[in-house]
Amino acid sequence: MNEPLLILDDVSLTLPSAAGPVEILKGLNVQVAEGERVAIVGPSGSGKSSLIAVAAGLERPSSGSVQLFGRNLAKMDEDGRARLRRGKVSLVFQAFHLLPNMTAEENVAAPLEIAGARDATDRARTWLERVGLSGRTRHYPHQLSGGEQQRVALARALAPQPRLLFADEPTGNLDAANAAHVAGLMLDLVAETGAALVLVTHDEGLAKRVDGQVRLGDGRVLA
Repeated sequence: MNEPLLILDDVSLTLPSAAGPVEILKGLNVQVAEGERVAIVGPSGSGKSSLIAVAAGLERPSSGSVQLFGRNLAKMDEDGRARLRRGKVSLVFQAFHLLPNMTAEENVAAPLEIAGARDATDRARTWLERVGLSGRTRHYPHQLSGGEQQRVALARALAPQPRLLFADEPTGNLDAANAAHVAGLMLDLVAETGAALVLVTHDEGLAKRVDGQVRLGDGRVLA
C-alpha cells in the first residue's frame, strides 16, 4: 500500500498573542492519499486555515510532525520546503492573489517559468482555455470579474500539474452563481489531473461532493 501524500501526526499549533499563548490546533491526526479529495469543514476559528498552513509547510507546528511526500517538514528549512512544494503543491485562496501588473496569461505562466518550463506561455493559454477564459488572456486582474479572477487563480494552480492542491475557501468571495461554477470547475479539473485536494469550505454542499471530510471544532478533529 502506498504511503499517503500527506500525514499530520499529533500536530499542535500555539501562537503568541497580547493576551498570552493561543492554542490553534490541538493534536490533529490527518492523512491524505494520492488523488484523494478531502474537505476541511467547521465553524470560523476552528483552525481550518491554520491546518492548511501547517500541512503546506508555510507554518511550523508547535509539536507533532508533518510529512509531505514522505519528507518530514520539521527537518527542512524554509528554502527546502519551498523546493519540495515547487511543481508538486499548489494553493488557491479566498483572495485571488493575482499579480495586478500582469495579464491573466502572465499570471498563469509565471510559476511555470520559475520552474523552468520552456512552454510556459502555451501551457498558460491552454489552461485559461480550460477554465473558459480564452478570450481574456490579455486582460489584467482589474479588468476581470471576481469569478474570472478566481478561474485565473485556478488555472495558475493547476497548470504545473501538481500532485496536491490546497484550496482555502476558494469560493468565499464569490456570489452563489460564480461560486457554483468555480467549485464545479475545480472538482472536474482536479479529477482530470489526478491531483489530491485539501479543500477548506463553509459550503456543506460542496463538502459532500468530495471523498471525505475532516470536521474541526476548537482546533480538534471531531469524531
